[in-house]
Amino acid sequence: MAGYKNIEKERVLELRTQVAYQEGQVVSKTLVQNQAVSVTLFAFEKDEEISTHESGGDAMVTVLEGKGKFTIDGAEYILEAGQSIIMSARKPHAVYGQERFKMLLMVVF
Repeated sequence: MAGYKNIEKERVLELRTQVAYQEGQVVSKTLVQNQAVSVTLFAFEKDEEISTHESGGDAMVTVLEGKGKFTIDGAEYILEAGQSIIMSARKPHAVYGQERFKMLLMVVF
């Protein structure tokens, strides 16, 4: 199993500072990717989105900064910094930048 990458070890970090906004884009930075788990940081510009898709694992999102809209199986949720939600495996979901925001995504397969 692969360990952490793209991030310093044995150092106190603010996760929200580890990924930067880019105009007109959704930026991602993978921290862990293996058969059991995926951990990725995202920075969404306002009005940018990841369209509806499904995941093979349960996905937990924690908003680190700003505000995002999460549509899970047709239901909409607005999350702000410090809030989390779990998106069940194989349920369609989408993410939209209600305003600029950053999130941590952890998927367990």
